[in-house]
Amino acid sequence: MNNRFMARAIQLSIEGVRSGCGGPFGALIVRNGEILSEAVNQVTSTNDPTAHAEVLAIRRACEKLGTFELRDCVLYTSCEPCPMCLGAIYWARLSHIYFGNTAGEAAKIGFDDSFLYKEIQRPHSRRRIPTTQMMRDEALEGFRVWSEKPDKIPY
Repeated sequence: MNNRFMARAIQLSIEGVRSGCGGPFGALIVRNGEILSEAVNQVTSTNDPTAHAEVLAIRRACEKLGTFELRDCVLYTSCEPCPMCLGAIYWARLSHIYFGNTAGEAAKIGFDDSFLYKEIQRPHSRRRIPTTQMMRDEALEGFRVWSEKPDKIPY
């Protein structure tokens, strides 16, 4: 835990808002006391709903290190990660998350993602966005090819 890194994440969130990049979120990835990447929310400035600060920081750190895993890295973020970012954090295998604001505090200013947690638990047929499985047998072919690939890189 390092106050300097959290202070930087908070500063990034403020700078991002002031520069017009997007919402009030900043994040950075740290390894061995060194900042590998920094990012601010850029959803509205790039018209990319996945351009959350945490996701962008992960992408940049992975690119810098030439790997898809950040096992020995730590995330400092100005706010508790949303479900999308949390998924990315787990897939990147970060070793720790430090956050400033809570999801509840974000909800109070219009960034409420609590409905996503509820949606994930609903059966496909009861989700807000209709979700229907199709061509399962054909789709399983991709899994078969993966399973049989001798030189695959597991993740």
